[in-house]
Amino acid sequence: MKKIDKTVVLGRNVKIEDNVQLLGETFIGDGCEICSGSKIVDSVIGEGTKVENSRIEKSNFGKNCTVGPYANVRQGCTVGSNVRVGAFVELKNATIANGCKMAHLSYIGDAELGESVNVGCGVVFANYDGKRKQKSIVGSNVFIGCNVNIVAPVNIADNTYICAGTTVTKDTENGDFVIGRVRQENKKRK
Repeated sequence: MKKIDKTVVLGRNVKIEDNVQLLGETFIGDGCEICSGSKIVDSVIGEGTKVENSRIEKSNFGKNCTVGPYANVRQGCTVGSNVRVGAFVELKNATIANGCKMAHLSYIGDAELGESVNVGCGVVFANYDGKRKQKSIVGSNVFIGCNVNIVAPVNIADNTYICAGTTVTKDTENGDFVIGRVRQENKKRK
């Protein structure tokens, strides 16, 4: 069963599977594929984009993106072209430039990502300090390893490499190699 509001505009050659909801002022570009379980509300989906069992609300996507499965794109997101928003990724009030990849299990809130940023599994943009939301800015060609915490507000410069398991609390400079782990220590159990 599909639910497509009369206010929705569909491009040419759009494939819509069963169990899809397209609501409000939504535009789906040419050649898109909207797979079962997806709900898109008041959003723009650029041509050639595939949305797989995901929710998108009040956000805009460029061309040739892949979304999901099980992604949650909350209001206020602008996503460029050729972007991968993978399984169990959540975006909120984020600007994502062209060519970025966030394949799975990450939260990116109140952030700006430059072009070709790789966001590893388990990355969290910690945007709330208990009183107010803060913003993080990430430059282009940045590699963010698995299980990294980006504690806002922080500015990560172009070409920064952040190692897995690091918590980033300070700004970086172009080309920095960032590592912030505690050395593993193995002790005998008593």
